[in-house]
Amino acid sequence: GFVLDEKGYKMSKSLGNVVDPLMVINGGNNQKLEPAYGADVLRLWVASVDYSGDVCIGKNIIKQTFESYRKLRNTARYLIGNLADFKPEGTEGSNAIDYESLPSLDKWMLGRLSAVLKDVDSAVDDFQFNRASQELLRFASSDLSNFYLDVAKDRLYISGINDPRRRSCQTVIHACLEGFAKAISPILPHMAEDIWQNLPYDKSTESVFEGGWPKELMSFPEHDAEQWSMVRALRDDVNKMLELARSDKLVGASLDAAAYVYVPDEETRAVLDKLDGDRNLITPPQKTNGVDELRTTLMLSQVNLVNSADEVADACDEKYVSKDSPNGWVIGVKKAEGKKCDRCWFYDDSVGNHDLEYDGICQRCNEAISSWEEETGNKFVLETQEETTVV
Repeated sequence: GFVLDEKGYKMSKSLGNVVDPLMVINGGNNQKLEPAYGADVLRLWVASVDYSGDVCIGKNIIKQTFESYRKLRNTARYLIGNLADFKPEGTEGSNAIDYESLPSLDKWMLGRLSAVLKDVDSAVDDFQFNRASQELLRFASSDLSNFYLDVAKDRLYISGINDPRRRSCQTVIHACLEGFAKAISPILPHMAEDIWQNLPYDKSTESVFEGGWPKELMSFPEHDAEQWSMVRALRDDVNKMLELARSDKLVGASLDAAAYVYVPDEETRAVLDKLDGDRNLITPPQKTNGVDELRTTLMLSQVNLVNSADEVADACDEKYVSKDSPNGWVIGVKKAEGKKCDRCWFYDDSVGNHDLEYDGICQRCNEAISSWEEETGNKFVLETQEETTVV
C-alpha cells in the first residue's frame, strides 16, 4: 500500500503534506512544535500499521505512537527499579524462588509471559509486525501495569527484605523484564539495548542481541488461567462501584474501602473461598500464602464473601451495590472498618490494639521493620512531624 498523510490524502510537495522521516527522528528547528522522537518511535509506527493496505502518518499519529512508546518504556523502568537487591538463579548468593515454590498468581504471570513470547515470535516469523507490537502493548498495559504490577506493590514495598512473597515477585519481574527486552528488540532495538545495559545484576550476555530468543522463558505452562480471569473480572466490577464511592467522597484510595460479595454460582464461590484471607493483617498468614488472596489482588482492606444478596444490601448503602453485573454476582462497597496502618495503609481493627513496638502500624508491618533491623543492623526511627505555630 501507499503511505498517505493522516487525513488519507496522497503526499505531494504542492499540498505540503509530505512527512520527512528524518524530521520525525531528529525534529525540526522548533523542537516544541516538531520534537525529535528518535528512530525507535518511527520503527514502532512502521511495526504497528498493516502494510498490506494504505497506511497513514502525520503529527497526531506519531504523537499517539510516542504515547505507546512511553508506556512500554515506563513499564520497563518500573521493572528495573524493583530488582536492585535481586540476584537471579545461577548467580552467587541467588535469592530467586524456584518455580514449584511460587504462588499461583506468579505461576499464572509466567504462563502469560510464555504465551506472549510465543505469539510475538510467531508474528515476527510471519512478518506480521503489527500483531507483534499490539501483543506487546497489551501485555505491558493489561497484564503487567493494570493488574500484576498494581497488585505487586504491596509485596514489593511492604514485605520484609527477604520475605518469600517479595522474592517470588522479584523472580517473576526478572523473567518478565528479560523476556520483554528480548521481545521488543526486533522492533525497538535502542530501547531494548538501553534496558539490557541497565539491568541491576550480572548479565549472561553483554548485549540484548546476544544469546538469541529466550526459549527458556517460553516453556512456562498456563496456570490457573480460569481462576485469575475470574478474579480480574471481579476486580473490574469492584472498581466500578469504587468509582461511584469516590465521586461521593465516601472513599479516596481503594484501600479505604471494604467490599461485600455474593456469588450465586457454587463453583465460583468455591474458588473465591480459597482466596479468602485472614481477617487481620498477620505474618505469617494462616488461611492463604499472603499472595493468592482477594484482599491484595482487589487492593481492598476487607473482602467479605456473603451468602445472599440481602446481606450485601444490609451492609452497604443501596447506591453502592451493583445490580447488573454481567457475571451474576452482587457487589457492594463501604468504608473500611478499623484503623488505617500508617505504613501499608490497609485498614485493620487490630492496629493500635496490640502490644507491639509501633502501635500505629499493623502486626505485619511491625514484623517487616523487625526483619529489616536484623538484616541491616540499623535501628528504625519513626519520624514525627513537629507542630508549628503559624503567626
